[in-house]
Amino acid sequence: MEKKNAVWITGASSGIGKALALKFAKNGIHVLGTARRIDLLNEIKKELGEFATFFVCHRLNVSDFSFVNEFYQKISSEYQIECLINNAGTTSFKNAIDNSIQEIEEIIQVNLLGSIYSIKIVLPEMLERKSGTIINILSVVTQKIFTASSAYSASKSGLHAYTKVLREEVRDKNIRVINVSPGATATSIWQEGVLQKYSERMMSAEAIAELIYQVYSEKSNLVSEELVLRPIKGDL
Repeated sequence: MEKKNAVWITGASSGIGKALALKFAKNGIHVLGTARRIDLLNEIKKELGEFATFFVCHRLNVSDFSFVNEFYQKISSEYQIECLINNAGTTSFKNAIDNSIQEIEEIIQVNLLGSIYSIKIVLPEMLERKSGTIINILSVVTQKIFTASSAYSASKSGLHAYTKVLREEVRDKNIRVINVSPGATATSIWQEGVLQKYSERMMSAEAIAELIYQVYSEKSNLVSEELVLRPIKGDL
């Protein structure tokens, strides 16, 4: 049986991940959506209506490589992941002195190691095919210093460095590595009070998903390697 091409989106249950899942599936692209909350993924499937067949959801905690490997073994006989979008992420909005070791470990495990695990699991097949796209949803913390974000900044900046090196290593294998660093976006990662105060200034997840879809859809030898996205009025 010939495998179906698919886009794997981690952290697909809300925010930018959900917007990406809806955008890709509604354009007839098979989406493998993973997240910790399967109930939210199932809600997306319902929301897709006639396009629901293009969305396959799996509960997955990317911070554990054994779970990532198990997921890949389940889907690899039917689907060929031609694009990985590393979107799963968490943060704490605390000063460094106030972050517990447990919080720091969780942020690093999900944001940095979870993304690396996902890359490692799909990369061998991409190298064999000599084609593929890896899109990493980073943050403007890779470009600018924000207080109360030390662990988050370390995780996103670490992934930024890792994937810039990876890009140079896989250029001759026709694999695109695209880093997207959004600024303030109206998603549930923010506290409700912040959303109420600043949501009009923030970017929408749907607008970001639209741009990422355009970048993904470029099939020439042009590649948008580093994208920094900010609200027109600037950072909060």
